[in-house]
Formats: sequence, C-alpha cells, structure tokens
Amino acid sequence: MAVVLNCMISLVIFSSLMLNPCYCLNRKLFKNVSEIQNDNDQWQTAIATWYGAPNGAGSDGGACGYVESVENPPLSKMISAGGPSIFLGGRGCGACYQVKCTENSACSGSPVNVVITDNCPECESAHFDLSGTAFGSLANPNQADNLRNAGKINIRYTRVACSFGNSIVFTIDNGANPYCFATEIEYENGNGDLVQVELSQSNTWHPMFRSWGSRWAFNTGSPLQTPFSIKLVETLRFQIGNGNGSNNTIIAENVIPQNWQPGQVYRSLVNF
Repeated sequence: MAVVLNCMISLVIFSSLMLNPCYCLNRKLFKNVSEIQNDNDQWQTAIATWYGAPNGAGSDGGACGYVESVENPPLSKMISAGGPSIFLGGRGCGACYQVKCTENSACSGSPVNVVITDNCPECESAHFDLSGTAFGSLANPNQADNLRNAGKINIRYTRVACSFGNSIVFTIDNGANPYCFATEIEYENGNGDLVQVELSQSNTWHPMFRSWGSRWAFNTGSPLQTPFSIKLVETLRFQIGNGNGSNNTIIAENVIPQNWQPGQVYRSLVNF
C-alpha cells in the first residue's frame, strides 16, 4: 500500500511537502517473557488469514511504513496486518503478539511471535492477516502448506512485551526540512502504545502529530532550532480506556543533532 504524507508549511516558499518513508531495523525482538497482563491474563480469540507468497513477508511496506525491513532480521517475515482493534489507527504499529492455533489438525498449538506492521481495514476487528511465513509457522513440522490451504482459522492471541534494545530509532523522512520536521519512530520496548510525542523548541515542548503509521511530524513557520530533544509517552495497552491507566514517559535528550539531515537515522540512549 502506498501512503503519502503531506506536510503543510505556512511559509510562502513552501505550500506543501511530500515525505517519503524511511526505515531502519536492527534489533532483537522480544523480552524473555511469555505473556503480559492483558484482559485479566486471558488469551483472546481471533481470526487468522494470510496474504502474499506462501513463504513471504506478506508485502513490503504496509501502513506502518516499515518497507522492506519486514523481510530482514529480526522481523524475518514474522509479521501481521491487524484488524481495527489490533492496528488501532496506527497506534498498534510495532506491537508484539503471541499467536497460536489448536483447532486445525495441522496446528502445532505452540505460540509464535509476530509484530504488527500493516493495517487490514476490511478485516474483522480482532483479526490477524499474517504473512505466509508467520501463518505456516503455526503448523506442525511439514504441515505448513496444509495449514495455509485452510486459508482462514481460529487462533488465540495475547500481547507480549517487545524488547528492541536500548535505543529508540528516529529515521528522518526524506522530505523533512528546517520548517517541517518528520520522523519515523521505531522499536519502543515494553507492552505499551506510543500515544504522545513532543519536540523541544526554545526550551518549550511542542506536540507532534501522528501523520500515519509510525510517522510523527511537527510544522513550524520558522526554522527549527537544533539540537532538540524528543519526549515520548507510552500508555499501557491493557489499561487504555479503563480510567486507571498510567503513562510511561521518557526523553531522548538532544537526539536530533544540529546538522541533522533527511534520510538519516538517529538513536536515543534510552528506551522504555
């Protein structure tokens, strides 16, 4: 799916700016935990289908903007598009899940880890449209093709904590400029959803907006003053909407240097 981000600028010399997706992936995926508290620690029921080549990664790119990174380690094609309650309008990008199947004779019953990298708007709410590789990994040895032939199966799933290392990665969009900053934010640890991002400017925090997927942007009518820091707020997934949730906040101090360039990748010294 091709997705375009228009970055509107107030200066006369800029009327609009098209931003191109960038990506970077170089991480270990999961903490050494099997399950986090999620809906009273119960595995949930969902539908699973698959798309793309039988041993492929679904499709390069997707609504999260990870492009061909889905093919490479550590994702290694173990990805999924999510239905509305999984993708959550882009908030679910990068979320880690365990999924398993038991109802088909080809199912192994053992859970496998997948990461949400795409949207499936036509799917049922709780629906995992897995890559062919991920779908086949749910099967007993030598039964992957038999399971894929089923096409659509019932599965169980639970959210698990991601662990992508000690850094959060900021990949600057190719079209970013001194008046319009935009970045893909990747590889947040933990079990939460990234719900708020702010950028420091003249010792003042300014809200960024989610443009699409994992892309966040900030528009200004004057040149950005660098270097600057980025504040990230993560809300625990299982607490969203129940009125009792708490936020985790970290600040990537001076993560964007004075001489930043579009297309460059910058790493924080902190992670959730």
